[in-house]
Amino acid sequence: MIVGLVVACEVAFWVLLAAGLGLRYGLRMPRTGLALLLCEPLLELVLFTATAIDLKNGAEPDWRHGLAAVYIGFTVGLGHSTVKWADARVAHRFAGGPPPVRPPRYGWARAVHEWRVAGRWILASVVAAALLQAAVWYVGDTGNTGSLRDWQLRMAWLIGANLVIAASYTVFPKREPVQGVSGRSRRDRRPAGGR
Repeated sequence: MIVGLVVACEVAFWVLLAAGLGLRYGLRMPRTGLALLLCEPLLELVLFTATAIDLKNGAEPDWRHGLAAVYIGFTVGLGHSTVKWADARVAHRFAGGPPPVRPPRYGWARAVHEWRVAGRWILASVVAAALLQAAVWYVGDTGNTGSLRDWQLRMAWLIGANLVIAASYTVFPKREPVQGVSGRSRRDRRPAGGR
């Protein structure tokens, strides 16, 4: 039941997103579209409640309950940026909005961008780990919480990976190719008379 509910919440997330953006830009009903987009957190509340009830009714905690916590965490950490990403593209494509801003490619600006992305993933992982810990406490000593602890370990690995990726852009910033006088990079320039 829990896995089916996670899948249903994911499908509902995208349906609400599409419907909200459709109302906002397609039917020119921005308030109604925004109201629909603001209903997104209700999906996580339903999933959280169903998971808590399942555990309260004596279900043995397993990977499915961990998956529900991770899904909620990821929606908290990444949901808003996903909605903003989709909104910018739909506004540009169908409502004459400005083109979406591309992430910077080089230097310190790229490092800052990578830290922001890492921050969203770390927030998602921390929320998931906190929900998993709450489930461990909720179940108490009466249940086997090993699968929930396994999910927490995965979240710790995810946090570590994001820190390493963001730090690599800080320590080893990607440099912009050097442009020659003619506008070509050094790599593209050939000596005079060469092929």
